[in-house]
Amino acid sequence: MESRKKKIDILITILVLGSLWGLSEVILNGIIRQTGIPYRTGILIGVGMGLMGIAVGIFKKYSYLFGIAVVAILCKQLIVPILQVSIMCKANSCLAVIIDSLVLTGAIAVIGSKLNKNLMYRIAGGLIAGFSAAVVFYFAGMKTAPCPSLLTFAGLQGFVLFILNRGLVWMIFSGIFFPAGYLAGNRLKDIVFILRVKKPLVYYAFSGAIVVCCWLAVGLAIASGY
Repeated sequence: MESRKKKIDILITILVLGSLWGLSEVILNGIIRQTGIPYRTGILIGVGMGLMGIAVGIFKKYSYLFGIAVVAILCKQLIVPILQVSIMCKANSCLAVIIDSLVLTGAIAVIGSKLNKNLMYRIAGGLIAGFSAAVVFYFAGMKTAPCPSLLTFAGLQGFVLFILNRGLVWMIFSGIFFPAGYLAGNRLKDIVFILRVKKPLVYYAFSGAIVVCCWLAVGLAIASGY
């Protein structure tokens, strides 16, 4: 019975964090674009790393990160039925989300149990993931659906400039947001457990409300051209 409840907790966490990530990719992205805040991609990647960090902080495992990324992508892809556009419309940004989850999973796998014992290892995990994401995204993006922005970094010199202009920024934001997310998850785990045990209706209703609100907000934002 407890094992079944844990699986439900994991599923809820994936849905909640993935929906919040999708929300940030659409609405926070729009806000940053409109206000002209610098380091837009760095902030968005940092937020994604932080949300995945919450999951790692709660469960002390990293096998669920890909699931969180999939939910975020599905949320972003609401643009397809709403605006009747191609699924490739958001190919690059969706590719970035998948890459973020994979490189963070790899970084945590390399660091191992030390991640849960020392802050410096968590910072290192974020730094490694952020830098790796930039390298993988560059080559994968060039091969799949290179956007005009990415094509400005074509060639060896372009790759070096991409790493200097984007990669280092992604690395720094990931090195800050991932350990911060882990800390938040580590503190939330007892609260979540107590709430599920003592007030299960509140726990499930609140979690469901977050997911529904995120998807509705994303849908409305897309429909309004945000």
